[in-house]
Amino acid sequence: MSCASVVVYFVVLVSPINCENLTFPPWFLFGAATSAYQIEGGWNASDKGESIWDKVLHTHPEIVGDGSNGDVACDSYHLWRRDIQMCEELGLDKYRFSISWSRLLPSGYPNIISEDGKNYYNNLIDGLLEKGIEPVVTMYHWDLPQYLQDLGGWANPLISDWFADYATVLYSLYADRVKYWITFNEPIATCDNGYSKRSAPYLDDLKIGGFLCNKNLLIAHAKAYRIYEESYKLKYNGKISLANIFVWFEPETPDDATVTELMIQLYEGRFAHPIYLGGWPPELEKILAENSKREGYKYPRLPPFTPEEVELVRGTSDYYALNHYFTRLIRKVIPEEAGSWPFYGSDEIGATMLNDPTWAPTFLDWFALNPKGLRTQLHWINATYRVSEIMITENGLPLLTKDLYDIARLEYLRDHLEQVPMLEQTNFKSKFNNGFCNPTNLFFYCPFVPIPKPYLFLSFSAKYFLRDLPYLLYIFRSTYGLYAVDFADPQRTRTPRESARYYFSVTKARSLQPRRKGLNYE
Repeated sequence: MSCASVVVYFVVLVSPINCENLTFPPWFLFGAATSAYQIEGGWNASDKGESIWDKVLHTHPEIVGDGSNGDVACDSYHLWRRDIQMCEELGLDKYRFSISWSRLLPSGYPNIISEDGKNYYNNLIDGLLEKGIEPVVTMYHWDLPQYLQDLGGWANPLISDWFADYATVLYSLYADRVKYWITFNEPIATCDNGYSKRSAPYLDDLKIGGFLCNKNLLIAHAKAYRIYEESYKLKYNGKISLANIFVWFEPETPDDATVTELMIQLYEGRFAHPIYLGGWPPELEKILAENSKREGYKYPRLPPFTPEEVELVRGTSDYYALNHYFTRLIRKVIPEEAGSWPFYGSDEIGATMLNDPTWAPTFLDWFALNPKGLRTQLHWINATYRVSEIMITENGLPLLTKDLYDIARLEYLRDHLEQVPMLEQTNFKSKFNNGFCNPTNLFFYCPFVPIPKPYLFLSFSAKYFLRDLPYLLYIFRSTYGLYAVDFADPQRTRTPRESARYYFSVTKARSLQPRRKGLNYE
C-alpha cells in the first residue's frame, strides 16, 4: 500500500509518514479471536442446551448449501489444549473467545449451572493464563438459548434481565481471572441480520423486531455493565465493552457527505452513540421516526429511550471494541438503486453503498481492500467518542482457497497492521473537534480465528457454515483462518498457514519489516 496522505470529507491526515519505521509501542498487545458456535462443536455434549443456531441449521439444513453446521466444527470443546498451544505458537498476548450461554446455563436461566460447561471454560481460562495469555471473554456471540428465543428472544424486553442474570453468573465464576469482557459481539448482526433471514434465529421482521432488538440489547448491555460496576469492579478492576462491527464509510463526492454521516450513525452510531454520548443519534432518530409515521405506524419503529434509560446506558464502556474489515463508498440513492441492507445500501436513509474502483476487489462484491480506511476510522472514533482505550477485536480476509500458502491474507494482515504505527505519525483534524490529536490509546489488535462464520480474525478453521447470501449466510467454503482445519479428519488437525507464520514474526519482533521482494520474516 502507499504511504500517501489521504483526504476524506471530515478528516485530514497530514505530515509525512515513514513507512520504514513501523515499530509497535511497548504497550501494544497482539491477540486472536474465535466464537463458541464457530469452533466448539459438542453441540449436545453433557447437558448443554439447544441454541438458536442449533435449531435453525437442524431444522433448515438447506440454508447451507452442503448441509454443514457447527455440531462438531473445530471440536474445540475437546481440543482446547491444542487451541491454547496455537495461541502460544502465535506469540499472543491475549485470546478472545466467547462463552456459549446454553452450554453454561442449559435452560438460559441461572437456576441450573452446568458443571461440565463451567469446568470447560475454567480449564480454558486457566490454561491460557498458565501460558501467559490473557483471556478476553465475549458473553454473547449470536447463540441465544433456543428456549429464550421461544419466549420472544431479543424482541422481548424481559431479555435484558435474563442477560443480566447470565452476566452475573459469568462474573461469579470467572471475574477473578478475566479482566476484559465484551458483552455483545456485533449487535447489528444479532438484530439486523437475525431479523432479516440472514442469521439465526432467521426471522423476517427487520422493521419492527430488528429495532426492538436494538433497544433491548443495549439495555441488557447496560444492566450487565452496572452489575459489574456495583459488585465486582472494586475487587477485580476489570473492563467491559461492546464490540461494534464498524464498516468505514466515505462519500463518493462532497455532495454525499451528509448521507455518509447518516450511514455511519445507522451502521455504528445506533450502538455506540447511546453508550458514549447518550441516546440515539439525533438526526437518525428523527429520520426513522418520520419514516415510521409516513408508513402508518402509531409509534416510532426505533423505540425511544426514557430519560432514565438514557442515563442507564450512557457511560457503560471502559474501552472501544472495534471489528473492522473493509471500507465502502456512499452516495445518495437514485431510483431503484438503494440495494439490500446491510452491505449494499439503505432505503431508510436513501443511501447506496459501492466500492472505489481503485480498491483491490475480493470474491465478495461488497468487500474491497482499503487499509487506510482503518486508520481514518480510528482517528474518527478517537475524536468523536473521546475513548480512553481502543481494542481492534476483529480483522481478517475471507478467501475461497484453503491453501496453506495464503499470501493474500498475509498481505491483508500486514497492510492493516501497518496502519497502527502510522497513527502516531499522522495528525488528524475533525469537524467534531477543532484541534489536532494523535490517538495513542489503541492497545490491542486481534485477527479473527473462528470457523463457521463470516466475520472473524485469525481462524482455527477453514470454512463457514453459511450460504451464499450477504453477511452471515455466507459460503461455507470460504476461509478466514490463520490455521487450516482438516474437517475430514476426526481429530480436526490444525495446520498453520503462511499468514500464521507471518503473524508470529510480527508478534515476536513487535515491528513490521520494510517491504522487500520475496518473503523474509523468519
